[in-house]
Amino acid sequence: MQIKDVLLAPGTGAFFYDDQAAIRSGAIQNGFVYVGEPVTPDFKSIRVPASSLSVGLVLTDQTVVWGDMMGVQYSGAGGRDPLFKTAQISDLTSRVVAPRLLGVDASCYLEACSKAFESHEDKRLPLSIEYGVSQALLRAAAHLHRTTMAEIVCSEFDLPLPTRRVPIYCQSGDAREVNVDKMILKAVDVLPHGLINSRQKFGVGGQTFMEFVTWVATRTRQIGRPGYHPVLHFDVYGWIGQEIGLELQSVADFICRVADTVPDFVLNIESPADFGSTQAQVENYAGIVSILHSRGSSARIVVDERCNTLEDIRLFAEARAAHLIQIKTPDVGSLADTARAVLLCKENGVGAYVGGSCTETDLSARTSVHISVATQADMMLAKPGMGVDEAFSIVGNEQNRLLAMLNSRRAQNENVG
Repeated sequence: MQIKDVLLAPGTGAFFYDDQAAIRSGAIQNGFVYVGEPVTPDFKSIRVPASSLSVGLVLTDQTVVWGDMMGVQYSGAGGRDPLFKTAQISDLTSRVVAPRLLGVDASCYLEACSKAFESHEDKRLPLSIEYGVSQALLRAAAHLHRTTMAEIVCSEFDLPLPTRRVPIYCQSGDAREVNVDKMILKAVDVLPHGLINSRQKFGVGGQTFMEFVTWVATRTRQIGRPGYHPVLHFDVYGWIGQEIGLELQSVADFICRVADTVPDFVLNIESPADFGSTQAQVENYAGIVSILHSRGSSARIVVDERCNTLEDIRLFAEARAAHLIQIKTPDVGSLADTARAVLLCKENGVGAYVGGSCTETDLSARTSVHISVATQADMMLAKPGMGVDEAFSIVGNEQNRLLAMLNSRRAQNENVG
């Protein structure tokens, strides 16, 4: 077999793990830290540095291919896996997953993933393990076939070689104004996220948030190049429901008011409310989507919380419980499932957004690009970290390099034909 050894190397993610429950409960930010006691299990403080774990597959030709495991920023919230613990993940990978990897055919990507990620003690492996190992296996298959990772995905899922660039979405973090300016000057496709994750940032009745939306639209016109017209996408972390209430008409009313303030832009509202469970989220989001449609609103609902695994995504897509589904890569697990999720969204006429987390690494971000481009997702996240420049450069340059290779390959095939 092609894998003769498995290496592990501890590392860091590009941002921090945050206790979402403590922040929602009113924890005050002091500088870069939050003051108060953590609420979510395993958090020793409300904000902790993100850790990661690299897994390296040593191939028989001595090449080592890598993938990175980590959790997402708001680990343990909304049905997600608990806080990432490097020592525990390392132990489980060494004892359970590494022996499996030594026996797989690394040239067959989907089959290798299937064998490596079989259940352990009647439970699914931690999704962070699936995520990191699936990256390494995808790189191994690409190396063995002397091709790109995107082409492996196209081959395994019987997809045509992609030609379309996938729009890139940047997130601002707390440095909203400065980072919005950066996004506009760099003509980012979708912006700015906004990190509207507290009552202070949302404001009484949502007034602070609405003022920010208006400012972003105005700023785009002021400093954007002629013809630049991005999609405006705001993640409100359930605060419409928390501040306005969970009655569907009220939530829809507020979203329509926001859309009316920026009539010249496509508006995405991510995570408008948290209804407490996946099933309740599906039912109520479908209701909000229906109300917006009946009113002729151009606003689009994006689901994140309570929509984690491939099966969760299937529920939302089949119920049309969102206009756009964030496929949050570390929460989905195997990148094979991320590819399946994009295709599932397309089958159901729902937008597919290959997202992820600021806590990821350059390696996981670049691998995600290949999945996004191969499956022709509707948009993908610039990651890792909360700085615009680094994430946009990593994801954007990887996409441009990939498309250059695919175009060259296509031209060669046409000449031979």
